[in-house]
Amino acid sequence: MTLKDTLEETYAALSANRVRSSLTILGIVIGISSVIALVSVGQGASASISSSVSALGSNLLEITPGATRQIGAGVSAGRGTAQTLTQADSDAISAQVANVQSVADEVTGNYQVVAQGNNTRVTVDGVSEDYPQIRNVAIDQGAFVTDQQSISLNKVAVLGPTVAADLFGTDTTQPDGLPTGIIGQTIRINNIDFTVIGIDVAKGGTSFGSQDNEVFIPVQTAQRFLTGNNYLSTIDVQANGASAMTQVQNDITTLLLARHNITNPTLADFSVLNQADILASASSIGTTLTYLLGAIAGISLLVGGIGIMNMMLTTVTERTREIGLRKAIGARKGDISTQFLVEAVALTVIGGIIGIVLGVSISFAVSWSGLITTSISWEAIVLAFGVSAAIGIAFGWYPARRAASLNPIEALRFE
Repeated sequence: MTLKDTLEETYAALSANRVRSSLTILGIVIGISSVIALVSVGQGASASISSSVSALGSNLLEITPGATRQIGAGVSAGRGTAQTLTQADSDAISAQVANVQSVADEVTGNYQVVAQGNNTRVTVDGVSEDYPQIRNVAIDQGAFVTDQQSISLNKVAVLGPTVAADLFGTDTTQPDGLPTGIIGQTIRINNIDFTVIGIDVAKGGTSFGSQDNEVFIPVQTAQRFLTGNNYLSTIDVQANGASAMTQVQNDITTLLLARHNITNPTLADFSVLNQADILASASSIGTTLTYLLGAIAGISLLVGGIGIMNMMLTTVTERTREIGLRKAIGARKGDISTQFLVEAVALTVIGGIIGIVLGVSISFAVSWSGLITTSISWEAIVLAFGVSAAIGIAFGWYPARRAASLNPIEALRFE
């Protein structure tokens, strides 16, 4: 029996029961499209988490007051009310720890900000001059705060674009969507006037907060007029490179333990978070999520495979006399087995192709809708198609073997 004959017989057999074949193919389509769509969602979520961590800064170590926090306890929002870090600690890190490129101080709080009759409650972050370099902040208009302004206790502020839009409105004719003339305007924070000297470039929100919705002021100004003390909420440290981060983290921990007169590291009154550890943990979570979604979708494929076996077993029963006649005129077991196996594989391949198109379309539609960013990989498509073919072989083998094993005489007598 030639390949052409086998394919012609396959087409005739599947066409004879179009509704049944279509429903069987539908099961595979649903399974394949689910695998591709859900895996793309998982990979997109993983990439989004990694991007959020990377957006925090470059080679970043974050030191916060209070007991040691576990990864995932909240990076940006995790700054507690404990008061254990000071400017002297920051200066010591900058002067005594090797492979430190930059150090930035932060004093953070939530305050009502008012301007031109509009008001909004946002995070006001007192920072030092190196903050933009460490935290990847770019300036759209004006300039960022300087250490000299901090020493002079100048009341100046840099607005995130979201804050600027809330307070001063929008202008769609401008590239950044903000009206001109914001620089030099006065805003009130905690009933104290501040002059706007800059606006950040929009960065977008992340899982760890949004710098677009923050107001930056000089750190010592924040201590003097807002918090009323000399403590820091956070010390940001940028290492010279990714390979130096562990060494810098260990040296900072040793230095601060000595400065705070703590002999037992488990009783540390501060915590040091390593961006690389956060990224590794986030990547692990994303990978687990992708596997979980893929496994859930894989159940649909299993159900589709069972549907193929059910159809092929029914087909074997219906075509018992045909099988007996073929054997009687010289068809071998291999010919019969191949015929039914090709029919099963054809169902899964057709379903696989349609499922791939549908799955990719769903992924693009989800991403286009803005609900979540998806990431389609060729590996997932190839795997899904390969699995569909394997299912056709695996679930078609038993019906094919059963058909090939029929006794021709008994098959011809079958009613």
